[in-house]
Amino acid sequence: MTATADEPELEASIRSIERAAGALATASVARMDDALPWFRELPADQRAWVMLVAQAGVRSLVEWLRGRKAGTATQQVSDEVFDAAPRALARSINLQQTVQLIKTTIEVAEEQIGRLAAKGEEAAVREAVLIFSREVAFAAARVYARAAETRGAWDARLQAMLVDALLRGDSSDVLASRAAALGWADPSPVAVAVGRSTGGEASMVVHVVYRAARRIGVEILGGVHGDRLVVVLGAASDPVNATEKLLAGFGDGPVVVGPSVASLDEATESARAALAGYRAAAAWPAAPRPVAAADLLPERALAGDAEARRILRQDVYGALIKAGGELLDTLDAFFAAGGVLEGAARALFVHPNTVRYRLRRVGEITGFAPLTPRDAFALRIALTIGRLDPGSGPPGPRNAATAATREGGAG
Repeated sequence: MTATADEPELEASIRSIERAAGALATASVARMDDALPWFRELPADQRAWVMLVAQAGVRSLVEWLRGRKAGTATQQVSDEVFDAAPRALARSINLQQTVQLIKTTIEVAEEQIGRLAAKGEEAAVREAVLIFSREVAFAAARVYARAAETRGAWDARLQAMLVDALLRGDSSDVLASRAAALGWADPSPVAVAVGRSTGGEASMVVHVVYRAARRIGVEILGGVHGDRLVVVLGAASDPVNATEKLLAGFGDGPVVVGPSVASLDEATESARAALAGYRAAAAWPAAPRPVAAADLLPERALAGDAEARRILRQDVYGALIKAGGELLDTLDAFFAAGGVLEGAARALFVHPNTVRYRLRRVGEITGFAPLTPRDAFALRIALTIGRLDPGSGPPGPRNAATAATREGGAG
């Protein structure tokens, strides 16, 4: 602010404040000790840092008053108040507590104005101190904002490294150390969701998901891996339902959720399934969003995912073999008849209700209902993989009457 001709001359008051700088700082810290219980609990080194800040504040006030009188005062002068203390102090004292410290220091300074200000300059000095306190408050906000940005960027990098370790299948010790640095308490169960990133700064992408997760009471770790957003969910009993509430943080396209596992140590399994599902999801345009990786088993198998092929071969085809050959025969006849019960019954020389019962048994054993088009597709892929893979073993003995009937029909 440019000085005007009728602005009071404050040089005498400034000299007086400068001489009393040490006493003002000491009185301010003593007042903090009396009025702020949390201040009394601070370690000695941090209390000493606050004393340095208070002394720097008084010196900065003197410089600010002189610059204001000369018309050269700037906000940058106020920022220097906090340079006397290490950045670690910003992690020990929160912004609300900093405001309390500033308020206490200003109150002490105002009480001393009558003694420090030159005669006739009391009102001008009081007004200047109030304006300076506003500038210091803004400076404190800037310091904490910079600290938050730095911490946010570091957290984003650490989370990205954790996600990378998950995708690589690093040891549980590596995962545990990085998760602990982020404050992850390893809530159970854990699942991994993968979708497209919205783009932009990684820390902001993850922050959007974090805010949504906090609203629904789910713990998350997240990172941007290429153009993909990978999110680790903790304490979500239904990870697909929880991910649905986080969709605002994902970009366009499929969002795939891996299976739940007990802890972060096992999350690599969930991450691999989610990634395999994400790569294969384009083959199912009508897939829900989000979709469980287990619902994409046939697409994953066709895309070359070895785990999906193993599940379909062992848990579906293998289970049908163990249950008896008539179920495989019934499935073959059902598919050959185009999904028509009566056609399958005629081919098998059984009643349609028998076919219906056997198909229901297939659903109970495998988890895939043949009468549902989507499940029927998965079953056909499972049968194909099982018969192509020599490790599946030969089909069980077929019903003799069915075999004879088919031979007769072929003749």
